[in-house]
Amino acid sequence: MRRIAIVGAGQAGLHLALALLAADYDVTLVTDRTAQEVRAGRVMSTQLMFGPARRLERAAGLNLWDASAPGASTLRVTVWDPPGKSALTFTGQFDEPPHSVDQRVKTAGWLGLYEARGGRVRYGSVTPALLPALAAEHDLTIVASGRGDLTRIFARNPLYCPFDRPQRTLACVYVRGIAAPAGEPEPQTRINAVAGAGEVFVLPALTTGGPCGIMLFEALPGGPFDCWHDQPSPDSCVSRALGLLRTYTPGEYELCKDAVPTDAGATLYGAVTPVVRHPVAEVAPDTYVLGMADAVVTNDPITGQGSNTAARGAAVYLDMIVERGDAPFDPEWMRSAFAAFWQHAQQVTEFTNLMLEPLPQHVQRLLVAAAEHPAVAHRFVNGYADPADYHDWLMTAALAETYLASTTAGTKR
Repeated sequence: MRRIAIVGAGQAGLHLALALLAADYDVTLVTDRTAQEVRAGRVMSTQLMFGPARRLERAAGLNLWDASAPGASTLRVTVWDPPGKSALTFTGQFDEPPHSVDQRVKTAGWLGLYEARGGRVRYGSVTPALLPALAAEHDLTIVASGRGDLTRIFARNPLYCPFDRPQRTLACVYVRGIAAPAGEPEPQTRINAVAGAGEVFVLPALTTGGPCGIMLFEALPGGPFDCWHDQPSPDSCVSRALGLLRTYTPGEYELCKDAVPTDAGATLYGAVTPVVRHPVAEVAPDTYVLGMADAVVTNDPITGQGSNTAARGAAVYLDMIVERGDAPFDPEWMRSAFAAFWQHAQQVTEFTNLMLEPLPQHVQRLLVAAAEHPAVAHRFVNGYADPADYHDWLMTAALAETYLASTTAGTKR
């Protein structure tokens, strides 16, 4: 039986650990928190799982919250320019409703399931210093944690990501009391893009106490949304958030004005430097580890792809490991496993990088067209589920013009 160690018990690490356990591998999971500690801690993300990623979880038998997490049937996009005045808005229907499960709930649930199924866990500080001994004990060691010093063992690859600093500062809060828009009986995810300020996302979710909503501010550095450096308490965060919504997105304010935080751990602040790293690290002479998901490909959450990319990474690595049979997990194989994952992650990275920068004229024209043509709105909205589709029509001006000419021909603009 082949022995595999996974460092990090998040979306990617736990998904892969449970899948390998089910495939009769000897799995050791290394993490610094128990399920109880995770559940009692602070929120960790604003995860939104789209249809393809949910199908991967379902195939692995990990869809524990399908019946309890509210699905978002539509996505509404509103551009506010100048701030406080809506310049355009459109709504698109998801072909497969995404949902969001608080990582405190999901991680704790999966970690408990892993232990109940006999999986081995080593609890303790996860640092680079433990990797040489860990790798020597196992046929394959995978680093699936994108936090702290662990990522520094993987060299940055500037070829695929141009940024050397965060492009947004982030603040999110989990709340109750968000109202539904008129005429929208089903839960809805909303994007509010505010000129000169950044973006505000509002989405339904499931947290430790049941259904809730999430407000996420993606603030342009130095802009009016960039006001979270003091990391206010949940109550103060909601109060400040509502003040910003009242001024910059008054329509969203009317839906959120009765919001209150869900719990004492309901806030998350920070900033993400988008980065792509080389996937293989030599931690001792002739001793290598393989990076996975956020450890080697980190995207800003502006496009909601983090958990989805992690699920894709887990599924790809599982297939590659099983196909490898008894052959060694050498650096060449490690690079091939990452290359298989990168086929998807590259599309995600290019789309996310595009949305972080000032939108090119052709993307602005596509958004205007989406407000006038339901077919354009539908395709834009469902591209979030699989950003590879954007490659054919959104990523370049020439493709965008060709698409618009074919889609809007003969219709009133």
